Amino acid sequence: MNRQKKLGLLVDVETTGLGPATDEIIELAVKLFSFQEDTGEVIEIIEEDSFLREPLSDTAKRNYPNAYRVHGIPYETVEGKTFLDDRIKAYFNQTDAVFAHNASFDRSFLYYMYPEINDAKWYCTMRNVPWKNYGFADSKLLTLLKAHNITSYQSHRAMDDITYLMELLRKNNPDGDTYLKQVVSYGHMRRYQPAAAKRGNWAKRKA
Repeated sequence: MNRQKKLGLLVDVETTGLGPATDEIIELAVKLFSFQEDTGEVIEIIEEDSFLREPLSDTAKRNYPNAYRVHGIPYETVEGKTFLDDRIKAYFNQTDAVFAHNASFDRSFLYYMYPEINDAKWYCTMRNVPWKNYGFADSKLLTLLKAHNITSYQSHRAMDDITYLMELLRKNNPDGDTYLKQVVSYGHMRRYQPAAAKRGNWAKRKA
């Protein structure tokens, strides 16, 4: 692979709630693709995959009915399912960059299952583009999809979301650059630091 050609991984998770330490991932979708780093051109969709799993903790199971109102995944769909850990890790191990819309959310949940994903370079497609400065009402994915005439409906299923996100990243910003180029140019996120570790560091500073 030449110096400018890179591998990217689009990622989205559906969960039982908003707390990565207490809730759990029930669906993960990934899309591996190659892109030209200097232009942000998507060259090829190499592989895509989706995974389902049944939540294990009592808290996550109790929260499921509320989460169902958002993602619409019946419990029977995930019941008895588990993630293929080695396969999922292989996607992260071979990529140069990981992309997600509101990446801090997806990464925080994945970290609790696969701490090694913290070694990847994560890029946030929600925060790395000044969407409001470009005249969009907000940076929510559905808002942007509607504005770019991609879709007017969001199923909140992980594979659908990253498929639409890929279409969005291929579009051009007002300067004529692809959004993917802009996301990469902005830079990757700092390493994830779980809340407990942050509190510990704060305590040390106060001591």
